[in-house]
Amino acid sequence: MIYFAAALLLLLMLLAWASIFFSLPGNWINVALLGLWKLFYPEMPAGWWFFLGLLLLAAIGEALEFASQWWGGKRYGGSSRGNWGSLAGALVGAIVGAPFFLGVGALVGAVAGAFLGSLILELVSGKEVARAIHASKGAMLGRVLGFAAKAGLGMVLIVLALPKVWP
Repeated sequence: MIYFAAALLLLLMLLAWASIFFSLPGNWINVALLGLWKLFYPEMPAGWWFFLGLLLLAAIGEALEFASQWWGGKRYGGSSRGNWGSLAGALVGAIVGAPFFLGVGALVGAVAGAFLGSLILELVSGKEVARAIHASKGAMLGRVLGFAAKAGLGMVLIVLALPKVWP
């Protein structure tokens, strides 16, 4: 029975990890799932330091996702206003795109939303079109980099949890 429960937990963790690409908090969900596992299986060989490390990984993933999008916009000449538009556009794009392509539209929507949000606010700020497009490309590339960093740390979280969960 324990093998079935452990396999189910790991499957749920992989699904939660995949939710990162739909702009959902998959790493935080995985930390919560592991906390529940510890609650129901107190013999799990993981203490407070282990869970503190997982929380730190999840927080670093969130920070990298945010910072890389901000960095991408700035690196390509974007303004602070354009970067805020990029962040808002990514969120709106993920929500709008979620119903399409079996949920994969959320990923496309977040990336496109980062570009469009930045572009709109850069143009409203009076930046010329070519420079606004260039800055928006940076914000979009930063968003992709942020997704990759957050997903990579999420996979590290799962790999660290595997020997703690599997009997």
